[in-house]
Amino acid sequence: MSDGAVWLRLLAAFGALALGGGAALIVAVLAHRTPGPAGATNTPKPVVAPAKPSFPAPPPGAVVFSRPDGSDVLALAVVPRRRLGLQASVVDGQGAGISGLNVSFRVGSRAADGRPCRAGCYGATVPSAGAPKLVEVSVSRDRKTTSWRVPLPQPWPPPDATELVARTTKAFRSVKTFAVRDWLDSGPQTPTLFTRWTIVAPDRLTYQVKNGPAAVIIGNHRWDKLPGRKWEVSQQTPIHQPAPFWVSWTDARILDESKSSWRVSFFDPKTPGWYELRIDKRSLRPIELRMHATAHFMREVYDSFNAPLKITPP
Repeated sequence: MSDGAVWLRLLAAFGALALGGGAALIVAVLAHRTPGPAGATNTPKPVVAPAKPSFPAPPPGAVVFSRPDGSDVLALAVVPRRRLGLQASVVDGQGAGISGLNVSFRVGSRAADGRPCRAGCYGATVPSAGAPKLVEVSVSRDRKTTSWRVPLPQPWPPPDATELVARTTKAFRSVKTFAVRDWLDSGPQTPTLFTRWTIVAPDRLTYQVKNGPAAVIIGNHRWDKLPGRKWEVSQQTPIHQPAPFWVSWTDARILDESKSSWRVSFFDPKTPGWYELRIDKRSLRPIELRMHATAHFMREVYDSFNAPLKITPP
């Protein structure tokens, strides 16, 4: 097979799953772990291009939250201070901030309208008497209004998690084997894609998309299979795993914790996107990831760390 043929086959497979334009975006996520046949780069790439200066990133020192809003990303940043800083970010499926929306905030009895700060960015401040417990966000556009109630961490403000995310990143990169269950969509118009991954460091992995393609990568060879077809072998630029989806992190905070884990949120300006991690207290490894980025709404659950997993040619 020629260089890139495997990726054309993957695109065709996802097209058959009626993903339409979302197919390329989903292949981009697959490409994060599998950079493609020989001739492609072997350096993992961010899911989308790094944030431009105009991207509605959260302000420094914020506590960040995010969610899908149709095919858009809706994010909230809350800056702890005497006058509580509030910022809503709204990003469309092309990575552009959405202007012209009516945005308002309520914290207890205090309400404020969001003022445009740049495309897709709406900010306000409200007096803060004591620890705030809930922020209500309203975003109105055309005939649609989104109301979002965001409980705030207690105690307030929540602890900084910058060093914790750094230690988790290091712990994740050091594992020898692990498995992933991955749910991915880009909005209500695309079906959720479920993929199982098995990864053996430094250069072996397998994945199987439910009702879709599968692949095995071992060193400089890969085998790809479409539903109902035979395995096809091709050359592969060696990959390097494990590689986390996040590349950098700002505004990292511990949102809550249990006896066994922390829940942490942060913004990655190099994705750019908003993340939540559930981190195991004993091992410092991630247990679960949620990411909201341009046309990528993803949840991953990790297990089988350093288990005796083997990957062999099909």
